[in-house]
Amino acid sequence: MVMRDIVYKHALLNAIEHDGKAEVQSVLGKIIAEDPSLKESIKEIIPEIKKVVADINSLTLEEQKNTLGKLGIKPVEKRIVHAGLPELHNAISGKVIMRLAPYPSGPLHIGNTRMVVLNDEYVKRYEGKLILVFDDTIGSEEKFIIPEAYKMIPAGLKWLGVKYHKVFYKSDRLKLFYQIAEQLINKDAVYVCECSAEILRNNRMKGIVCNHREQSTKINLKKWKLMLKGKYKEGKAVVRLKTDMQHSNPAFRDRVLLRVTDRKHPRVGKKYKVWPMLEFSWAVDDHLLGVTHILRGKDLVIEDMVEKFIWDIMAWNKPEILHYGLLNFEGVKLSKTESRKLIERKIYKGWDDPRVWSLQSIEKRGVQPEALRNFVVGMGLSLADVNVPVEILYAENRKLIDEASNRYFAVLNPVMISVKKTGTKSTKALLHPDFPKRGNRKIPVNVNKIYVERNDFENFHDNEVGLMNLFSIRLKKNSEITSKDVKYEIQKIHWVSEPNVKIKIVMPDGKEFNALAEPAIKKLKKGGIVQFPRIGFAKLDKNMTFYFAHK
Repeated sequence: MVMRDIVYKHALLNAIEHDGKAEVQSVLGKIIAEDPSLKESIKEIIPEIKKVVADINSLTLEEQKNTLGKLGIKPVEKRIVHAGLPELHNAISGKVIMRLAPYPSGPLHIGNTRMVVLNDEYVKRYEGKLILVFDDTIGSEEKFIIPEAYKMIPAGLKWLGVKYHKVFYKSDRLKLFYQIAEQLINKDAVYVCECSAEILRNNRMKGIVCNHREQSTKINLKKWKLMLKGKYKEGKAVVRLKTDMQHSNPAFRDRVLLRVTDRKHPRVGKKYKVWPMLEFSWAVDDHLLGVTHILRGKDLVIEDMVEKFIWDIMAWNKPEILHYGLLNFEGVKLSKTESRKLIERKIYKGWDDPRVWSLQSIEKRGVQPEALRNFVVGMGLSLADVNVPVEILYAENRKLIDEASNRYFAVLNPVMISVKKTGTKSTKALLHPDFPKRGNRKIPVNVNKIYVERNDFENFHDNEVGLMNLFSIRLKKNSEITSKDVKYEIQKIHWVSEPNVKIKIVMPDGKEFNALAEPAIKKLKKGGIVQFPRIGFAKLDKNMTFYFAHK
């Protein structure tokens, strides 16, 4: 099936499922799920999707159904949760328990929203419970816990509209992990290994069983007690799971479950000397916390394998595990570790710097939580890895903020001109061109000092242009009026005169512009979102500083 046929089919199906109105991002998700190879051509596909969606949405629902019938395609029986999410297997309403497991190395960022929103959507659908568990075991030296993340993560969830029922900290549960570890030792399912990291890796790759695996339970228990008492230095002893040293996946061979560390934890200091690895802590907690369904990225296959292996040893019921593919935004770099380093070096201004792409920074720019939620749900629960332009998210946000955003002129890189032979002192412009009942704003005019964008001055110099909501001129340093009205057929440019307001606009790449804006903008309150014509949407933070959202 050619690409256009795939687009047409899914656009029709999506329209019929949603009362005659297909959505571009939903259609994109279905197309990528059917043919993952198309993710390499997303930029070329999106214009085609937009065109097809517009054509199909112009049809009545009955015409859409008839067209689908002529293609010999039957609408899929609706098995949706919210906006197309598949049902959970073995889910009982009121009994579903799911969990969010953020590692507190920084705030949640845009890349985490898929995990967060999907869990929240399913719990709400099944009237279940969502647990927030800070996965704050001691990680690598490179990726460590940021204490302020304990507050930033819940703040991000609150902004997203995510409600969780209980909060747990892995750092409070060490004794529970120790109890299960000791049970596994008594079952001869694990052993204490004193091999160096280099020998351990070499043996694992070659499938060589080390001598420690054959130790008696008594010896393992003795060494385990020594680990807990801090008698081993960091890197000198680990607890390993007895799997199969000939397993086809070397990473699964006698996996490390617990290790010794001398590092200080921000919540419990150096109280504990032994810390669990991620998959062991979850094998235990998914059981103890009663988790019924686990959503995780498809890259966490080893975690699945280890959890299931331990559940079988302990004869515990197995939760359902569902996977989704990676969702990457083109041109967006997401690394909490790198962001932390840049914040420490004062290159980034903080965790809400727009270059971090944290939920805090996205909120600061005026992106609405509903836009993120709609975007994530629209992409569905697909195993395909998808690289998408961030413009798709912006399109969702534009739907939400456009109507409420009043218009104000601002000039980023001003060039001053004057206009001869006119005594105009002010003009009026609608606060929003689509909603005239909202009213006007009064813009002062000093014809000797009118500021236009430098690019406009250079690109349209000595050409006739229309100063929006004012008059038409031949654009020069000393301009002349060519018409008292703004002619329809000529280029229209925005402008600011005097008096004006000095503002700052912070762009997503961190660049800052000292701009001039019309004085009516002083009435705007902190948090207000506006559209600067020909520039884009921006949100007021404080001291007349605006954070740019998108065009």
